[in-house]
Amino acid sequence: MRVNRRVVATVAAVLAVALAAAACDDTGSSADRPATSLVPVTTAPTAPAPDCGNAVASFAPLNPMPEPGDMPAGTYMATIQQRGRLVAAVSADTLLFGYFNPLTGQLEGFDIDLVREVSRAIFGDPNRVEYKVVTYAQRIPSLLDGSVDIVADVMTVNCERWGQISFSSQYFDAGQKILVRKDSDVTDISQLNGERMCAARGSTNIDELEKYPEIVVVPVDDISDCMVLFQQGAVDSVTGDDTVLAGFVAQDPYTKVVGGALTSEPYGLGVAKTHPEFVGFVNGVLEDIRDSGRWAAMYRTWLAPDGGPVPPPPVAVYGRTP
Repeated sequence: MRVNRRVVATVAAVLAVALAAAACDDTGSSADRPATSLVPVTTAPTAPAPDCGNAVASFAPLNPMPEPGDMPAGTYMATIQQRGRLVAAVSADTLLFGYFNPLTGQLEGFDIDLVREVSRAIFGDPNRVEYKVVTYAQRIPSLLDGSVDIVADVMTVNCERWGQISFSSQYFDAGQKILVRKDSDVTDISQLNGERMCAARGSTNIDELEKYPEIVVVPVDDISDCMVLFQQGAVDSVTGDDTVLAGFVAQDPYTKVVGGALTSEPYGLGVAKTHPEFVGFVNGVLEDIRDSGRWAAMYRTWLAPDGGPVPPPPVAVYGRTP
């Protein structure tokens, strides 16, 4: 993936400050996390994922969509409206998708813009959002305990997760790859047997490594912790979604992403299973974003170089029933 170098130039020079600022946030961020473990783990096979049909199929969008400020009584949107703010779980250190920009003092990125659009659709104001910074492993629990309304944090849609939460229609298509040093001869994950590879707990990336038992997996709480360990020489490689790794390469010119995609990682916005009408509402928002050209504008802002091509948004798939 190519990235917007103007955004990277602005942010990369102050990334350490950004991470420190995010760690001081009172929304459950890295300041409250235990120290990163450097103890490699042996991954054990997990039970097969439940069959949910087409994993990216979601609930049909609401039709008609309610007007901002006039959410239907008895719906979860009305609860959010009455509260006066949308509570969203996001990342503060995923460059270009959800990160804290110390120059503006704001969370910014593709995922943040999506949350702002949901807020706009509920309140007529994109700024009525309370952000809670979470790790990958905290994303689903934050929905299960009701502490957030929505998760917008490069989260892959799959059948196993459908068993716990609900998802919007797909809004982005990513793939898992590996990051190594720029002078490395590695071109494929099969060449990393016996070496240390970092991955984030609670991610589909670390689950995928069960297929590679000869790799020494080093788990961390947040994918940004992997980059720290990599730069310290504590791990030999990092695996994650190509969207995230592209941000790392932009920050560190001595790294590169190699090999083909190990997986397909369709991103969706997470919502609690108890609120299917809210999923339909979010899908209506995403439909409008796609049709109006705002998805393309967001992509151009965060992910495309000046004048570079902008792909079409993923095609929404519906048909799932609550």
